Amino acid sequence: MELLSIAAILLGFLALLLGAGVWIGVALMATGWAGMQFAGGAIPAGSVLATTVWGNSASWSLAALPLFIWMGEILFRTRLSEEMFRGFAPWLNWLPGRLMHVNVLACGVFGSVSGSSAATCATVAKIALPELKKRGYDENLSLGSLAGAGTLGILIPPSITMVVYAVQANVSIIQVFLAGFLPGLLVMALYSGYIGIWSLANPSRTPPAEPPMSFRQRISESLNLIPCLLLIIFVFLSLLMGWATATECAAWGVLGSLAIAWWQGALTWESFWASVMGATRVNCMILLILAGASYMGTSMAYTGIPLALASWVNSLQLSPYALIAALTVMYIVLGTALDGISMIVLTTAIVIPMVKQAGFDLVWFGIFLVLVVEMAEVSPPVGFNLFVLQTMSGKDSNTVAKAALPFFFLLVLAVAIITVFPDIVMLLPRIAFPG
Repeated sequence: MELLSIAAILLGFLALLLGAGVWIGVALMATGWAGMQFAGGAIPAGSVLATTVWGNSASWSLAALPLFIWMGEILFRTRLSEEMFRGFAPWLNWLPGRLMHVNVLACGVFGSVSGSSAATCATVAKIALPELKKRGYDENLSLGSLAGAGTLGILIPPSITMVVYAVQANVSIIQVFLAGFLPGLLVMALYSGYIGIWSLANPSRTPPAEPPMSFRQRISESLNLIPCLLLIIFVFLSLLMGWATATECAAWGVLGSLAIAWWQGALTWESFWASVMGATRVNCMILLILAGASYMGTSMAYTGIPLALASWVNSLQLSPYALIAALTVMYIVLGTALDGISMIVLTTAIVIPMVKQAGFDLVWFGIFLVLVVEMAEVSPPVGFNLFVLQTMSGKDSNTVAKAALPFFFLLVLAVAIITVFPDIVMLLPRIAFPG
């Protein structure tokens, strides 16, 4: 049977399982098992399943994943979200759009400690939406900026999605983390730029500036943000300077977040246990998906489908830009039906050989993937951030999706910029790892 027909059968089988509501990890394993049947009867599917799942699950690189998840869970239960608006607001009165920029900055800060898009969006929206509405800011721009800025949770390191990609693609987690800094700042600049331009074009829909504060008052309002910012800077510097591995930085991050929770009086036995159980649930879900994806990837390798697909793409003689454009469209379509981690683990086994053959750096491609996953977070009908904001604002899905549309196109622009100027992504990894 031709490899193209085998690939179509396996993809159809996987789509059938997912459509029937089977867990993603189990559906991936079942598809991998089916693929082994096409690879030749001499290869024992059960033995390959056992060795593949164990080999990938026992990876030392994955030790960073539950720690970063736990770090985010601990800080999620502190008063960080309440302090962000008060801390940033006094410094933004001079910008066009004023307090609307708090959405972008607060999501950037909280995203750097949560690693989750949905958690970032929900946490910042909880405090920002009522505050901005009370002050008379445009509600649609508030919803759109929160939907877009919430995706910074997976772009600004440390990021759960980046860890998953690095393990799948067998690249350095630290390099992928470092590669995310400048694109994260680029996306924040694009968002804030759009908010500023919109506010200048619609002055009647922007409330007047609040009374100015003295420098001492500003510092007083921002005081409670300092411990969290110091923790973020410490984790980032440890990665950048090579003082610690990603796993060690995650462990320090957990200790620091526990200290912050204790300092704020939010560290109780109940909150501690809730953070442990929350991190455990999320980690188990991700590891099951990774185990299934690793088995399916091994199965695909035995059938020869990825190599054949890479050869076919190569025969099309697509330019690197045309390949990236095609992959962007593919991931936007996938994002309407799948969450980000599922998109990565479902596609990397097939896409990585194509990307390698086109000459792209796998660290750069990881940031590209994160950006298109961000698009998925604000794409109807399965955009997680849209669900979060729909629930929190009481608006219908069409209103929230329409509000998020400009920020979706800003993410498309960000992908175009890093494709044309890849040094934006690769500058920090090359400085830290000159070899």
